[in-house]
Amino acid sequence: MISGALTSSPHSARPYRVDQVMLQVCLALIPGTLALVWFFGWGVIINMLLASLFALGAEALVMKLRGRPVLPVIGDLSALVTALLFALTIPPTLPWWLTLLGILFAIVIVKQLYGGIGYNPFNPAMAGYVFLLISYPVATTSWLPPDVPSLLEARDLVHLSFLDSARLIFTGALPPETTWDAVSGATPLDELRTRLDQNILMTEIRQSPLWGFVGGQGWEWASLGFLLGGLYLLYIRVISWHIPVSLLGSLAVLSGLFWVFDPSHFPAPWFHLFSGAAMLGAFFIATDPVSAATTKRGQLVFGALIGAVVFVIRTWGGYPDAVAFGVLLLNIAAPMIDHYTQPRVYGHGKKT
Repeated sequence: MISGALTSSPHSARPYRVDQVMLQVCLALIPGTLALVWFFGWGVIINMLLASLFALGAEALVMKLRGRPVLPVIGDLSALVTALLFALTIPPTLPWWLTLLGILFAIVIVKQLYGGIGYNPFNPAMAGYVFLLISYPVATTSWLPPDVPSLLEARDLVHLSFLDSARLIFTGALPPETTWDAVSGATPLDELRTRLDQNILMTEIRQSPLWGFVGGQGWEWASLGFLLGGLYLLYIRVISWHIPVSLLGSLAVLSGLFWVFDPSHFPAPWFHLFSGAAMLGAFFIATDPVSAATTKRGQLVFGALIGAVVFVIRTWGGYPDAVAFGVLLLNIAAPMIDHYTQPRVYGHGKKT
């Protein structure tokens, strides 16, 4: 005798609702977020709270103007996920009004102007970030140095408390007797580009206190956190492996080839993987089901091309990270990729 309740067909698992998927994404962001807060201060949390408040408010306002119910739209948590991803990409001391501008662009222009969730052709969080990066490049690239004692002592830098961070974000005021040079610094990718342009070899660049075990100080731990969160999303099948593996694999292979042939002028592939937004982009941003390719073969192409674009821009372009640009450029190409990678209809032979 078979124990347990009997169920009628079909016996397929019930898919996640949108709000359930978004909630799982929020949970998966926790390890990487904690690492960012630990190394880069309370500004990360303040940015996340501000971005979430602005995003939910903007979405509610648009729904009111369109004469549609507000709660169902806000309740799907998609605006919250957009806000969190956006906040994790901006500097921890970005002025509050720039966070407001970026989120308004992401929610109102990129998402709701095209019809809301399911219709946006671009990833809203990355579109909002690139909008700020192009419009306000200095403010958007002025990151805090990681809170590592050896680095703070070597460069005479200052650690910001919660009140210091809040005051800087809302008023622009620095702590007494403190200059911008003491609270801001280049990211590892930015410093790498600058010093390579000065014809300094990798052996000397790696002596910088900004470098950690495999990536940049602080950044490597945040990347590891986002990797763990991404593996969790894979385990519960919220995302598939195709885009993350192809993106990271493409970035690793290309950077590895150049590193093997000229290690004096190109960093090792693990530096690319564990510095900047590579892990965050691979698992949380490029896998956006609305703006990414949808076929399995198409997702492999989509991810691989993003990795290639990221490597090219990081190596020869004008922006040190480039994950956002890679995602947006391939968002444009996603419909064409899907068109040429459609699976063969069951029972049909290959075209002759």
